[in-house]
Amino acid sequence: GRGNEAAQRVRAAADRSVVEVVSQARKEAEVIRGESDGQRNAIYAEAFGRDPEFFAFTRSLTSYERALQSGNSSMVMQPDSEFFDYLRSEKAPVAGQ
Repeated sequence: GRGNEAAQRVRAAADRSVVEVVSQARKEAEVIRGESDGQRNAIYAEAFGRDPEFFAFTRSLTSYERALQSGNSSMVMQPDSEFFDYLRSEKAPVAGQ
């Protein structure tokens, strides 16, 4: 009857509204992600420009941490691999020097 038709129209309108709201939210999230990626890249570029050696050192530490994060990781590498450069160095770079 008419009640069912009205209920279907209301549900259809609500479904369309949900799709529109979710779509708009996803668009906004992508814009925000893009802006934050740009800001992050600008910060990295500035840090690299100020002290390239220290920046490379801290990025290497981050790589080590990610590679060994699970705690039960096994890695097979040559001891002269670039991955170990800062572990082999006698003195790690100091910020600002």
